[in-house]
Amino acid sequence: MGGRRAVPCGNMQSLFDAAALCLATADPGEKAALTQRCAAAFACGELAIPEDAPVPEPIRMPGRPSKPRLVHPRDLPRRGFGTVEGRAAFIHAVCHIELNAIDLGWDAAYRFRGLPREFYADWVSVANDESRHFAMLRKRLQELGYDYGDFDAHNGLWEMCEKTAHDGLARMALVPRVLEARGLDVTPGMIAKLRSLGDDATADILVVILREEVGHVAAGSRWYRWYCGQRGIDPRSRFRELLREYAGGYLHGPFNLEARLSAGFDEDELAALEAP
Repeated sequence: MGGRRAVPCGNMQSLFDAAALCLATADPGEKAALTQRCAAAFACGELAIPEDAPVPEPIRMPGRPSKPRLVHPRDLPRRGFGTVEGRAAFIHAVCHIELNAIDLGWDAAYRFRGLPREFYADWVSVANDESRHFAMLRKRLQELGYDYGDFDAHNGLWEMCEKTAHDGLARMALVPRVLEARGLDVTPGMIAKLRSLGDDATADILVVILREEVGHVAAGSRWYRWYCGQRGIDPRSRFRELLREYAGGYLHGPFNLEARLSAGFDEDELAALEAP
């Protein structure tokens, strides 16, 4: 899925073809715009979900611009919010997460076949939401005199996407319910900090993102339990196993228990998250 120039979604007939094209598009502005066109086309019934589609291609890095440079998380400098550059670096980090999240939504719609139409509708809708989040954050970054690509970033979200490409159950458990759910925990504090500094413009964007991310994590919870039901697996014990197998280093409390309950976690799962 190397970088190809985005084209209007109108000549796409298959959801899988549209998803592959969105994944392949390298320019982030084009990826966001194409995502919105394809999501609208799918909502209008213009993109079919063919039962005889070929096997999906092996997962690889999606289309990306030459910048930002991707580095290990420990190599990203820590910056406070007290300067414009510090706030811009923070916005850039969230902007990068949202760009990755566009691809996460499209990869779920592209990779996992033979599922109910509602599954595809959920993940196309998620990709569409993430494209709006990316656009809002990029505009705010530009208002501060920066742009996407001006700071280094890491690739942790997509790396987990690659690790779970073989299994939709693991994908639903670990990407929405672990990595993306981390935003539910940290975003309220970021909103409060930004408001204390008078940056209501950025805080207002994060309020929108936080509200919609609850729904995205809830979609992960819903389809994780659907997969478990199809396989006769206990979702609570399997979630604990997946956390131990894949996600130990990603979990850091405190957790936003109220938001996580709204996003489909139950008390037992929250206890598993808080366990050592």
